[in-house]
Amino acid sequence: MQRDAHDIRTERIEALLKLARSRLSHERLAPIGQFVRQLYNDVDTEDLTERTPEDLYGAALSLWNFAHRRNPGTPKLHAFNPTIEDHGWQSPHTVVEIVNDDMPFLVDSVTMAVNRVGLTLHLVIHPLLRVARNGAGDLSALLARDAAEGLRESFMHVEVDRVVEPSQLEALAAELGRSLTDVRAAVSDWRAMLDKLHEVLAQIGRRPPPIAPEDVAEARAFLEWLANNHFTFLGYRCHDLVAVSGEDGLRVVPGSGLGILREAAEERLSASFAALPPQARAMARVPELLIVTKSNSRSTVHRPGYLDYVGVKRFDEKGGVCGEHRFLGLFTSTAYMLLPEQIPLLRRKVATVIARAGLLPQSHAGKALTNTLHTYPRDELFQIPAEEMLQIALGILHLGERQRFRLFVRRDPYERFVSCLVYAPREHYNTELRRQWQAILMEAFNGTSSEFKAYLSESVLARVLITIRTRPGNIPEHDVRELEWRLATAASRWEDDLKVALAEAVGEARGNRLFREYGAAFPAAYREDFAARSAVPDIEMMARLSQTDPLGLVLYKPLEAGPGILRFKLFHRGAPVALSDSLPMLEHMGLRVLDERPYRIQPESGPPIWLHDLGVTAGDRADIEIEAIHAIFEDTFGRVFRGAIENDDFNRLVLGARLTTDEVVILRAYAKYLRQISFPLSHDFIQAALASHPAIARMLVSLFKLRLDPQGSESGAAERQTHAIEQALDKVANLNEDRALRQFLALILATLRTNYWKRDAAGRQRTFLSFKFDPSKVPGLPDPKPMFEILVYSPR
Repeated sequence: MQRDAHDIRTERIEALLKLARSRLSHERLAPIGQFVRQLYNDVDTEDLTERTPEDLYGAALSLWNFAHRRNPGTPKLHAFNPTIEDHGWQSPHTVVEIVNDDMPFLVDSVTMAVNRVGLTLHLVIHPLLRVARNGAGDLSALLARDAAEGLRESFMHVEVDRVVEPSQLEALAAELGRSLTDVRAAVSDWRAMLDKLHEVLAQIGRRPPPIAPEDVAEARAFLEWLANNHFTFLGYRCHDLVAVSGEDGLRVVPGSGLGILREAAEERLSASFAALPPQARAMARVPELLIVTKSNSRSTVHRPGYLDYVGVKRFDEKGGVCGEHRFLGLFTSTAYMLLPEQIPLLRRKVATVIARAGLLPQSHAGKALTNTLHTYPRDELFQIPAEEMLQIALGILHLGERQRFRLFVRRDPYERFVSCLVYAPREHYNTELRRQWQAILMEAFNGTSSEFKAYLSESVLARVLITIRTRPGNIPEHDVRELEWRLATAASRWEDDLKVALAEAVGEARGNRLFREYGAAFPAAYREDFAARSAVPDIEMMARLSQTDPLGLVLYKPLEAGPGILRFKLFHRGAPVALSDSLPMLEHMGLRVLDERPYRIQPESGPPIWLHDLGVTAGDRADIEIEAIHAIFEDTFGRVFRGAIENDDFNRLVLGARLTTDEVVILRAYAKYLRQISFPLSHDFIQAALASHPAIARMLVSLFKLRLDPQGSESGAAERQTHAIEQALDKVANLNEDRALRQFLALILATLRTNYWKRDAAGRQRTFLSFKFDPSKVPGLPDPKPMFEILVYSPR
């Protein structure tokens, strides 16, 4: 029976208290025992059972001792690697102890700081405790959680990846300290920042800026909406717009900084504004009240990501822009859940886009446009101008549910980032592809960093917003369609390329039929080894296979293959072909097998097809012309495989002499006849002799055809060929080879006619060649009959 988590936790805590009772004095036992209960009361039981009672006890006592003295208003932090020798307890991770005044955002901000230094967070224990401290900051008592008196403090025990180098420990502690400082500044100045926003609203009401009244009203409504718990204020600063060396600059108003924008220096120019290109700085003079965009700084408080930037321009008595109120923070979760029609600024923008699109609200297109605007990335919707939003929304609308690829690019007016909205077939999208897209866009826009947000719904299209951070003035020119093609190419799957290749090769109708049958048939190994268009001829080959003709063959030479290296594809429907079966056939044809890559291909219908891709070498024959020999090679191997001809070394003549199967049968028949008349040289020797002199073997076959072809030949051609053979024979150095080859010449010259048939009298599949010789031209012929019948092949 599985035990309840509460029981396990209670049992674990009791074990810790037992340790405490055995090791602590009576006066220390009560507060520490109470602390242990409060520290581990809400910890997951799995985290408790993974650690020994001794180490849990040690962690609790260490944090209690660390919290003994602290000045309220100041965080206390310690990062270390506990060991038995130095601390009396141990942990496989680096431990961070933090004691602080209770305030919002602490856990989120600590987690973000750990992630920023590239570490993984393993455990966070974060009880909120009521404590009493004396004037020196010493912890004098641990109170009940619901006590009205005392201080409410945050105690944190954090475990992260173990950090050994002292410099890394210091960097971790410094990043955590910076984050805690920012949290304290933002929280303590929150009311002041909200009051500043109300003060700005009052100023606008007293002296409206010289812009359209409806724009002023909408801007005021937006600022009031922010103040109504829709914006987490983290920083504020006031700036004056001044002329510096003839150019506009933003100067901090001394003492105006609040929250994370508290100023250390009394007066300085805004470095981020000074870094903008002239056309971007000129926008500071544009008479508009609000700027809503993203800051170029990441948040260190509450939530990761770049800070939201709300600027309210200040106007002088003459109606010119003289400065800016700058608010930094984060839109709250409710700002992302509300419909755009419920948010000032966005409601006007959405209404403008819908009106200019000119679509009937209740039409399919009108509803689709509304849905596009409702689901559009909210941060982008806050920033994008209405006219640009209209163009992108119509582009998305025209895309519809078609499985097409589209890219929409928006360039930040201040050139701090480029927003790239990518639509792609959902089934294509994965993490690896998104990383490829980010790399392509980073290169295209000379980016410094990037982040993404993916949106997957019931639509057939996935939407990914990739934001490329850039340096103002350093964004290269770009072609959106060319970039779109590059992203689409990265997203293209092997199966998609196959569908296109099939349509191009055999037409759309037949290509689609073949794709339905073979599109998902190929294993991953095949897709890795072969380009999609290379599969087209393989598919056509497999489509021709049947139960009665299950074999397909292709001899080819890869583009990258070295001299004498070929590859041989053997297709077989139903079952694989054992290498021990095909190896002797290939060796008898003069090839040596180097490797085999088998693939099981499963069409939509029918049995599997096995493809054996064999690497072979033809030895020193580096000048093989694949287009001249592949057809006769495939025909010969196929006949050998099916048992139509013999599997012997005569088949070497296919590659060596470029003889067809039937031409090799002629020489094999003469060799069999030589064996019948007891020619003294062995059958194997005769095969080797012909293979050693492929040119003479080819000439002998040519002479046979010139003399015995029923179509006849040019007068004197046979005589000239005979003379050429005799000249070639004069160059044969081996006397036995010369004797064997001359015997072939004599037999061909003595042949009067030939007959060829495939079945015997009983109808069995047997192949015969019969020759009628002129006995006077065959020296030493032992009283031959007028006609000799030679059995070329008989199945086992």
